[in-house]
Formats: sequence, structure tokens, C-alpha cells
Amino acid sequence: MDHSMHTDHASHGTAGSATWRMAAQATLHCLTGCAIGEVLGMVIGTALGWHNAATVVLSIALAFVFGYGLTMRGVLRSGLDLAGAVKVALAADTVSIAVMEVVDNGFVLAVPGAMDAGLGSVLFWGSLIASLAIAFVVTTPVNKWMIGRGKGHAVVHAMH
Repeated sequence: MDHSMHTDHASHGTAGSATWRMAAQATLHCLTGCAIGEVLGMVIGTALGWHNAATVVLSIALAFVFGYGLTMRGVLRSGLDLAGAVKVALAADTVSIAVMEVVDNGFVLAVPGAMDAGLGSVLFWGSLIASLAIAFVVTTPVNKWMIGRGKGHAVVHAMH
């Protein structure tokens, strides 16, 4: 993860220090990995004509892979070994990604016809984009709460 956008490393994760800006930045980071995996999974499953359940499972799995991967990339560059990077990624991103996945997949599943729409459909892409935007809004307060308690992305920032 590129931490250059984070300007206040000293206060990340100290009790009560979490700001909405910090939470939004952490959520945006998680959303990036989630969105890559989510979109890729939905596109693959839809293109292959998979059942909705298989498509959702693939999307969730890829969201976690890409979400963890983005965090691990940054912490590996900071000199942490692979086992340590995995631990940091799990601690930093699991709750955030899980909340995002519940929200965005729940939304897409709730939109009538979205899962059955083709890749050329405005309904498919519109519901997917809306689901990610809603997931961002729902997950930001979760990340603020976690950072304020030294959890979530505060684990990554503690390394700096």
C-alpha cells in the first residue's frame, strides 16, 4: 500500500484519534482491492454463465485476495517478511473487506435482474458501481471506529 497519501502517521490508531479523513482513506484503500476483485469476479462469473451463487463466491474470494494483496505489497516494501505481511494484512483488512462484501453483494443481489443482466447491460454495471459506493459509505464509520481503537488500518500505520 502506498502510504504517501497519509499525512498524520503519528496519530493513527491512538485511542480517540481517528478522524473521518483517516477512515475515508483506509476505506478507499480497502475499496480499491475489493472493487478490483469484485468486478473481476462478477465479470468472469457472468461471462462464463455461472450460477449467481458461484459468481458471488468468486467475487468475494477475489476481493479478499486483491484487498490483502494491496496491503501486503506495501508492508513487504517496508521490509517486513512474508509471514509478517500476511499477519498485518489480515489484521488491517479483514473486517473492512468483510463489511464491504456483505454490503456490495447484498445490494447487487437485491437489485431485481442485476445478477442476470449481461456484461453489456447498464443494469449490471450501474448496480455494481452503486453497490461499491454504498459499501464505501457503510464501511467508513467501521474503519473510523477500528482505527480509533488501534485496530484495522492502524496496524499498518503503526509500522511507520
